[in-house]
Amino acid sequence: MSTGVITASYIGASALFILALGGLSHQESARRGNLYGMLGMGLALVVTIFGLVTDNRFALIVGMLAGGGIGWYLAKKVEMTQMPELVAILHSLVGLAAVCVGFANALDHGADISGVEKTIHDVETYIGILIGAVTLSGSVAAYLKLSAKISGKPLQLPGRHLFNVGLLLLSIWFGVLFVQQSALGGGTVWLLLMTLLALLFGVHMVMAIGGADMPVVVSMLNSYSGWAAAAMGFMLGNDLLIVVGALVGSSGAILSYIMCKAMNRKFVNVILGGFGTGASKSGAAAGPAGEAGDVKPIEAEEAADLLENAREVMIVPGYGMAVAQAQHIVYEITKKLRDKGVNVRFGIHPVAGRMPGHMNVLLAEARVPYDIVYEMDEINGDFSKVDVSIVIGANDIVNPAAQEVPDSPIAGMPVLEPWKGKTTIVLKRSMGTGYAGVDNPLFYKDNTRMLFGDAKESVDAVLKFLSH
Repeated sequence: MSTGVITASYIGASALFILALGGLSHQESARRGNLYGMLGMGLALVVTIFGLVTDNRFALIVGMLAGGGIGWYLAKKVEMTQMPELVAILHSLVGLAAVCVGFANALDHGADISGVEKTIHDVETYIGILIGAVTLSGSVAAYLKLSAKISGKPLQLPGRHLFNVGLLLLSIWFGVLFVQQSALGGGTVWLLLMTLLALLFGVHMVMAIGGADMPVVVSMLNSYSGWAAAAMGFMLGNDLLIVVGALVGSSGAILSYIMCKAMNRKFVNVILGGFGTGASKSGAAAGPAGEAGDVKPIEAEEAADLLENAREVMIVPGYGMAVAQAQHIVYEITKKLRDKGVNVRFGIHPVAGRMPGHMNVLLAEARVPYDIVYEMDEINGDFSKVDVSIVIGANDIVNPAAQEVPDSPIAGMPVLEPWKGKTTIVLKRSMGTGYAGVDNPLFYKDNTRMLFGDAKESVDAVLKFLSH
């Protein structure tokens, strides 16, 4: 295959990837965006395999078929509620690939170069392995947290910041030693030591982050995986891999910034941990936000009656809805109410769920119309006109403490404001706190009613009474 054809194909694949990102920016065009991405990747693979690869092509194709089969099986088997942990573990594979390519690059390539070119080659290799190792171990730790195989609470080790600084300084020192000795034909030991440090840093970084910050962690690891791919592109001299990695890395970084803004957090503070500690800024433990006697329970029949007699209904979904897999019943309730002339809308917080866009994906799966799903900034000003708000399995994203308690761990975090409406119905299993470990004053307000129980069972009971 000629160089011109390869270059043109790579440009076409890059354009398709850019169109994919543009499509994924809106719910209505997300399916088309995914199609563009698949076409771009398919084109890139075909051109690379049959245009650049000269040896072991059969083994490569067999490996691709095996990996593709595993990916297809996982995509079909994994529930939508498990998508965050699937995304996290897939990020780890990108990191692993970067580490493997880096070591192959260090051991088998570059023997015929010297001087400045050799130094640049070694620096590329070192940085690629460093980013890949952090992505690998950090993504595995995120997967274990998201899948509840380990605790979601932040690991607050004494002197953890000094520990991280020490790892950084050691990595830089090892890098200098590696470049120096690589010029003499050695340096592998320093490369191995740095890899171990990077793996340790990745684990410690994610373990120190509280559960409430996990959506940011997922987007952050997405960014890391992109930069790891770009590093592989530099090591392999593949322009397309550099472009794709830069696109993923930069978009992930922008998304992380957006998520941090949605929580009134700084990216550095997320990396240093903080949310999920269960303590206020003043150091005092976060106590109950009200008296138990102030809680007003409600039964499914009364909730259905309130919904039927409402003109404006707002539904605020959270991770509890995802866990209970109640989104399909919620859609049936929505249809029933809309058929009765009730204006039903959905309010989505940017960090609802365990990864960016989690709630939007679940609602799309349940075939909720896109035009009644609104982001927080679009809908918050309308709560004063809402007759009934239904909060399904959400906690921190509707917590008035963010506005009313100055020393709360979530103080200043933008939240949805259902308490400004006429009535709020909160569906929860118990009065437990959310990921941030902060009690919620919403549960004790005069216009709040608590519908206790499993979210799926509760909404199913409400739907039955609506059908009468």
